[in-house]
Amino acid sequence: MRSSYAAAGLVITLGLSVPLAATANNKGLVATPSVFVGTAAQCGGTAGNNIVTSAWLSGMGLPDSGSSNLPNPKLNPSNDPADKQQGLLLSKNGPTSNCSAAQATIENLPVNSPITTLGFDYRIGGHCGLGAPRYDVTAVGGAVYFVGCASGTHTSAPQDAQWERVVFSNANFSKANPSSPDFIMGTTPVIDITIILDEGTDTASPPNDAGGVGLAVLDNLYINHSFIKGGSGISPTP
Repeated sequence: MRSSYAAAGLVITLGLSVPLAATANNKGLVATPSVFVGTAAQCGGTAGNNIVTSAWLSGMGLPDSGSSNLPNPKLNPSNDPADKQQGLLLSKNGPTSNCSAAQATIENLPVNSPITTLGFDYRIGGHCGLGAPRYDVTAVGGAVYFVGCASGTHTSAPQDAQWERVVFSNANFSKANPSSPDFIMGTTPVIDITIILDEGTDTASPPNDAGGVGLAVLDNLYINHSFIKGGSGISPTP
C-alpha cells in the first residue's frame, strides 16, 4: 500500500505496508507489529534510520481479566497468571521528518467488508496527535483514509484512570486523496487497516505530551465491536 497523508505539517508518501488478503475464515483479528524505514525519495526529504520500534510487551497494558471497572489502577491488577497485561508499544526515537514509522497491521479482516467500530485505549503521557498514532484504512479500490488519536472522542478508560478510551466516528476520517469519496463506517468496504506512529520527538501533542515524547502505548484495539487485547512480535527483531 502506498499512502499519502499530512502529519505535523509534513506531506509524506510511503510504502508503509503491503495489504494483506482479507480472509473469509472465522479467525479473530490480530495486530502484527512491524516497522518501516524508507529512503529519502519515499518521503521527499530525510532518509529513514533504525529509530522505530513496534512491540506487544507484557506489563505495558491493561488487565485482560480480573476487576475491570475499578477506577484506581493500584486496585486493578489481574490475579490470572496467564494474563500478561500486554500493551502495544509504538516508538519513534527521532525527528518526524525521518522516513520511518512504527506500525501494526490488522490481520484476518473479513473479505471486503465494512468496519462498524474503530478505536483503542491510549496510555496518558504518550503521544496523541492528529497524525499519530493513527489508523490508516484502505478501502476496496485503493482509497486511503486515516484517523489520528487526537481526532477521536476521548473518555476515561474503564479499567484505569491513567488511560483514555478513544473512539472514532465518520467525522474523524480524513482522506489521503481529497477526490476520494467520504468514508462511511458500516458501508465502505475495507481491505487493510494499519496502526502507524511516525511523529517523533520534535512533535508535541498537548496537553499530555507537551515536549514530544515520540512514543505511545495502546491496548484494547477496538474493531468491529471486538477488542484486540494482546499479541506477539517485536519489530525489529532484537
